[in-house]
Amino acid sequence: MTIKQLSVFIENRTGRVNEIARLLGANGVNMNAFCLAEAADFGILRMVVSDVELATEVLRSANFAVRQTDVVGFNCTNSPGSLAQVLDCLAQEMVFIEYMYAFSQGDTASVVIRPTNVTQCVAILERCNCELISSNNLYNI
Repeated sequence: MTIKQLSVFIENRTGRVNEIARLLGANGVNMNAFCLAEAADFGILRMVVSDVELATEVLRSANFAVRQTDVVGFNCTNSPGSLAQVLDCLAQEMVFIEYMYAFSQGDTASVVIRPTNVTQCVAILERCNCELISSNNLYNI
């Protein structure tokens, strides 16, 4: 079970993230989860949104470079060591995680990861009885 994530390449300039948030909001697209990584001259805004195709169309129309990527989302308890248990399952099977982002609210932590092998990662998480996040329950993150 995978989720489509958008990666938007933006120059490091004041107001660019605001512009993306405004464009998506004006078109009824919700940013459910996101992270911003920066390099010297540009940033990469990675996000899970409520409507991937519409967001892609809107952003490309505004001349943003957008890429869709499969990622894996899961929930775990928001308690010390819970994330480590899940990551141990993946590490034991030699799954390499390129990047991840997460947040917690109440008793639940939601995590989005980009492993090098998405299919293998999903199978391992299912064997470890992890609660995977699907496109149908995106509003849970």
